[in-house]
Amino acid sequence: MSSQEIPEENLPSEQAAAAHGAVEVVEDPFADPGLPAHKPRVQDIDERAARRSERTVAFLFTLSMLATIAFIASFVTFPVNKIVFIFPFGHVSALNFSLGLTLGIALFCIGAGAVHWARTLMSDQEIADERHPIEAEPEVRAKVMADFAAGAEESGFGRRKLIRNTMFGALAMVPLSGLVLLRDLGPLPEKKLRSTLWADGKQLINMNTDEPLRPEDVAIGSLTFAKPEGLEEDADDFQKEIAKAALMIVRIQPDDIKDKRELEWSHEGIVAFSKICTHVGCPISLYEQQTHHVLCPCHQSTFDLSDGARVIFGPAGHRLPQLRIGVNAEGNLEALGDFDEPVGPSFWERG
Repeated sequence: MSSQEIPEENLPSEQAAAAHGAVEVVEDPFADPGLPAHKPRVQDIDERAARRSERTVAFLFTLSMLATIAFIASFVTFPVNKIVFIFPFGHVSALNFSLGLTLGIALFCIGAGAVHWARTLMSDQEIADERHPIEAEPEVRAKVMADFAAGAEESGFGRRKLIRNTMFGALAMVPLSGLVLLRDLGPLPEKKLRSTLWADGKQLINMNTDEPLRPEDVAIGSLTFAKPEGLEEDADDFQKEIAKAALMIVRIQPDDIKDKRELEWSHEGIVAFSKICTHVGCPISLYEQQTHHVLCPCHQSTFDLSDGARVIFGPAGHRLPQLRIGVNAEGNLEALGDFDEPVGPSFWERG
């Protein structure tokens, strides 16, 4: 209830107020207290302390540069599959741990150096500036430029060359971490995508039974998958190697094979082609017995296995590579070399 709603007879009279003494005047709780008195820091009055702070900032910037170099060295040195034990994290990837640690140190030291520089060497005197209209007048613009020049002078940026040079070095080297990571955007120009584990004399191993394949094991109209002899599923590089060496085998009546070279590279109508689609590398597994077509389940690229595995439909850019096969002295199917061309989709250095 406000004082306006209280009956007049119930309000205290001036005489009653005077009887209890003078009325106390309450100060404005929102009054501007003003700026506290400026207290100089030790660096403001002791040049030796300022030099120590300068060396501390330079040390942090230099440490950032060294951490960036360590980041690049770790990326080049540690293999992707190297696992190490680090307390208290346990078993972790040596590459991931070293990259995270070194990049974190590099960024932290830049931030810590900038904060220490601002708190100990730059001017800490507070300046109050009245609000002004949004549109800056010439006098205001001149004042801003003058304040900027004064701030630059007080920061010692031009005078303290050690801090300036090490800061430039740290800021210039940190982006190198991102440039090094561009290496992972794709494989370097090498020959690792041009060849597989298939070689002359390597037997064809059934993926289901893990036994060597014999001609009588492949029936007409059937689809069989094989891997190179010596490639075990518990090997560290199994996934990488099978992604290039995966093989599908079908048996077609020799009279139905239209491509002359395909017939020469087969054995009694048994033909072997790469299982990896030449579009984006999906495994092919759908076979039509009557048409001898294989279909990629990802984007429906279709290949004719009776005509050199050429593309007859879909986005695939080229045919499936063929593996030349024969029979060894034990009666098992074997490779007579590697694929005639790189398997899978095109890659930028393939040419």
